[in-house]
Amino acid sequence: MQSIKDRIAIIGMGCSKFGENWDQGEDDMIVEAAYEAYQDAGIEPGAVQAAWVGTVFTNPGGASIADPLKLQHLPVSRIENVCVSGLDSFRNACIAVACGMYDIVLAMGFEKLKDLGLRGIPGLTMGGGEHPTFGVGNTPPGSYALPFARHSHKYGTTREHLAKIAVKNHHNGTLCPRAFIRREVTVEEVLRAPMVAWPFGVLDCCPVTDGAAAAIVCRADLARSFRHDYILLKGLGMCVTPGRPQWVPRFDFLGWPATQKAAHRAYGEAGIGDPFKEIDLAQVHDCFTLTELLSYEDLGFCPKGEGKDYVDSGAFTLEGELPVNTDGGLKCFGHPTGASGLRMLYEVYKQLQGKVEPARQVKNAQVGLVHSLGGEYPNVSAVAIVATP
Repeated sequence: MQSIKDRIAIIGMGCSKFGENWDQGEDDMIVEAAYEAYQDAGIEPGAVQAAWVGTVFTNPGGASIADPLKLQHLPVSRIENVCVSGLDSFRNACIAVACGMYDIVLAMGFEKLKDLGLRGIPGLTMGGGEHPTFGVGNTPPGSYALPFARHSHKYGTTREHLAKIAVKNHHNGTLCPRAFIRREVTVEEVLRAPMVAWPFGVLDCCPVTDGAAAAIVCRADLARSFRHDYILLKGLGMCVTPGRPQWVPRFDFLGWPATQKAAHRAYGEAGIGDPFKEIDLAQVHDCFTLTELLSYEDLGFCPKGEGKDYVDSGAFTLEGELPVNTDGGLKCFGHPTGASGLRMLYEVYKQLQGKVEPARQVKNAQVGLVHSLGGEYPNVSAVAIVATP
């Protein structure tokens, strides 16, 4: 199996403002993100040879971006892979360039959820079409909350540890102009918030929002002709675990195997031995506070069961050894499903270039990680490692 390491460069990225974008339609957000990416890369739209778009609940087919972006007669593919759709569109774009089929391509992700008029993500109340009893009435918060009782029993993790993650991400979000939620919270506020699905209160959960993000990808040997501060792809891992993890008798409810295996593959390709020491910042999938804590352990940032201790030490704050979700994460941007993976990549891309707001810029950042996790019961994950040349 061939490695993709150092064969792909990101030369431009764009990102719309995430939030309740009542004044924008899908096309507006797509155009906003794509044209920022074109301008950032210093290319005309006509330079793009193919495109991939990640979206889950909105317009089907490649025409969802081909029409508003006027990608006349180009191959445009739609990727739907639950919450990993945005990062998977990037993955497919990278593979197409690495195999030599194209030189410059576009990867996009978008979602317009607020116009659907629903409280949460549509179609994710489990049980329909499967078992007549299992999953009926379950929701994403309820499903993602299940490991807490086991983790708490075995390792002593508490709701206070989860609240500290929310406090961290809210603080980071106040420093990012594109974030939707930009206000500080306290541990006490998080613990007092109305309960959604124990142990998650409202402030443990990311909001439902709209948004779009885009990346221009090219062959690494061409990158310097566009810019000096391009970003290289070092490793890319993806995993889909079969079935529903919670229904497997051997499942220990202490983490998500899809993340563990995707990270293992990405680290192997990138040559990462100790991620906590070798990665300078990370954007991890924090749809819920517990998801972020489990991801610390699944990604190897700390030993299993010690996530709470690293939270207490401040290891993942902006001032810590490995800053995580430096822009506020899904907690402050929300989760427009197809867009999130590329939005997280946008943050790491800008951090590695030293181009974010000074108050949240990670000093001397050279290696970054992006992690997506999804599925009604989370069984799909992707991990990308990117770095400066």
